[in-house]
Amino acid sequence: MADVLAVRARAGFVLRRPGLVLAVLVLVVVVLWALAPGLFTSYDPLAGVPRQKLRAPSAAHLFGTDETGRDVFARVVHGAALSLSATVTAVLIALVIGSVLGLVAGARGGWLDSVLMRVMDVLLAVPPILLSLALVAGLGFGTTKVAVAVGVANVAHFARLMRAEVLRVRASVYVEAARAGGVRWFGVLTRHILPNAAGPVVVLGVLTFGTAVLEISALSFLGYGAAPPTPEWGSLVAGGRAYLASAWWMTTLPGLVIAAVVLSANRVSRALEGERHD
Repeated sequence: MADVLAVRARAGFVLRRPGLVLAVLVLVVVVLWALAPGLFTSYDPLAGVPRQKLRAPSAAHLFGTDETGRDVFARVVHGAALSLSATVTAVLIALVIGSVLGLVAGARGGWLDSVLMRVMDVLLAVPPILLSLALVAGLGFGTTKVAVAVGVANVAHFARLMRAEVLRVRASVYVEAARAGGVRWFGVLTRHILPNAAGPVVVLGVLTFGTAVLEISALSFLGYGAAPPTPEWGSLVAGGRAYLASAWWMTTLPGLVIAAVVLSANRVSRALEGERHD
């Protein structure tokens, strides 16, 4: 009976939130692409067969082939590792640095808070993609440098949110009670304030994952990412521009993969935000 009720509960959840289930499945598949690309394609992403160049999508080549006869689906699958690793690096940089700055600003207050937040205001005044472009132009080419640039460009969002949450939790009754009970400030910060302020920051991290995929792909599209012929999602879209009229799949299908990942991450972040409020 308990098993039947559990199955019904899972079925009810899927029927009530099919969009969320689909979003999670998309992200799981893309992560599996990055971890084990050989499970999804047997083609070499770097080796082309000239006699099969510019073939339309088919059972043999799900995403068609490019101008040198390389399987586009294989290049998208193998490119997931590079694109996702850069995205995770960017999100971690933004989350860790931004959270530390916001935690320090909210906990210390005073002139340090004012200085840090004015710096964050300056960063927020510039759109992240433009700030990323300016940073990567100074850092140079390469996927790692693109990830660092995107991460630094998103630090201000995490710092602002963490500071706001620290100030909110800091004014709570249980924090005041802990201080009145003689708990040291560092203990209050790590055991009471930080755990209760971290929830919204984690949700922002999931949301930033989607935007970071888009920003990293945009910089790769502009030529700042991995050098050819290394497959990367943004460079795959860029590589098909000259063939839009005759081979639309070279640009469209990798672009749809990027869009699916971004939309799925946004859907998951909205679900996490809803659960937090519930």
